[in-house]
Amino acid sequence: MAASMLRRLLRGRRFGTPGLSGVLLLGQREAHSGAQGLLAVQKARGLFKEFFPEKGTKVELPELLDPGSGSFPQTVYCGFDPTADSLHVGHLLALLGLFHFQRAGHNVIALVGGATARLGDPSGRTKEREALAPEQVRGNARALRRGLEAVVANHQRLFANGRPWGSFTVLDNAAWYQKRHLVDFLAAVGGHFRMGTLLSRVSVQARLQSAGGMSLAEFLYQVLQAYDFYYLFQQYGCRVQLGGSDQLGNIMSGYEFIHKLTGEDVFGITVPLVTSTTGAKLGKSAGNAVWLNREKTSPFELYQFFVRQQDNLVERYLKLFTFLPLPEIDHIMQLHDKEPEKRGPQKRLAAEVTKLVHGQEGLDSAKRCTQALYHSSIDALEVMSDQELKELFKEASFSELVLDPGTSVLDICRKANAIPDGPRGYRMITEGGVSINHRQVTNPESVLVVGQHILKNGLSLLKIGKRNFYIIKWLQL
Repeated sequence: MAASMLRRLLRGRRFGTPGLSGVLLLGQREAHSGAQGLLAVQKARGLFKEFFPEKGTKVELPELLDPGSGSFPQTVYCGFDPTADSLHVGHLLALLGLFHFQRAGHNVIALVGGATARLGDPSGRTKEREALAPEQVRGNARALRRGLEAVVANHQRLFANGRPWGSFTVLDNAAWYQKRHLVDFLAAVGGHFRMGTLLSRVSVQARLQSAGGMSLAEFLYQVLQAYDFYYLFQQYGCRVQLGGSDQLGNIMSGYEFIHKLTGEDVFGITVPLVTSTTGAKLGKSAGNAVWLNREKTSPFELYQFFVRQQDNLVERYLKLFTFLPLPEIDHIMQLHDKEPEKRGPQKRLAAEVTKLVHGQEGLDSAKRCTQALYHSSIDALEVMSDQELKELFKEASFSELVLDPGTSVLDICRKANAIPDGPRGYRMITEGGVSINHRQVTNPESVLVVGQHILKNGLSLLKIGKRNFYIIKWLQL
């Protein structure tokens, strides 16, 4: 009875002809020396951490992924819950895992959790997530889809190697939950889950023993994630799920559900969690997220996050966050041993990640901002856009002024409200506390000169003291 109900629940299209909920992005396929090569290389790079189950009952994971087998290509998926309107660096490793499968010729699915985000994943959390309104979840899901598609497009455009890849599809699980009736769903699915097994999960045990306990909504999260895996298995032939190492319990639930219903082997692979220098998981909940959306974290800030990585982490991060071959990474590290002050590995890491996330334009922007801020480059300032200046000097006041004949240094400082009125403001200039476009000015009566005080892009960067910046955009030049 439950099996027939499940068949009725699973009305949809097969992989290769995605419906309105899917966006199919075709790429190129990278040659590998068999599936064992793919798995072994990513294990060696540190990207693939755990495999579940270790052995299949009918087929082994390497055999399933082998380009020479009749089962090639396979379909692999990873879920991303829209609890915020942007992905962050913590999501990148799972996304890179999908890319590596795609480059090996397999079809991959990024699943936006437009339904599961309403419940909240308890994995790795000490307390329940704050509930999100349905409208907010839908808005976040749309933003996440756009973010995923942008990174996928950058990957396809900038990291192609001339070989055919598999496809990349973006789906949203709200598409198959929003029409389901609760009683029908529970009748069809609920009987296949055992309470003892669900209660034994580490994430569940940790929450049940906490002061706040665990809500029913959170408890059922693993059931919905398991059903997602089953749905993708039935509709898209998906047999492999990727997830962070804190997702192992949810992956196990999906494996057990599918194996119980179909007798078929499916597999899970975990990727490591990205942590801060203190060991805390990077993410929205921890308050330390480095976002992939430019509106939340600029290309410059993303670039600097990776440039600042410590020497003892940078080799590992080059293996995790880039597509650079291992011999090339070894060579980069050998050069670093000879000239560590140049921070070559950090700069290469930052460049590769920024280009993947924001494209070549974003990387160029990050480098311009770096030159302008840390190397006082006038050339960089002159080609920066309004947006880049605002991103670089986030706390800066922004003014639009008309350049009147005879406008002086004192005039610009006062019109921008950068100095106090009267003698004190005058003295701040004469005593060397003011600079325009990285050049110190000490004569308050000096008339502004286009090309010196006003850059070719019609902007002036005014700095008062060491930290106070003011951006002036000149009109009617």
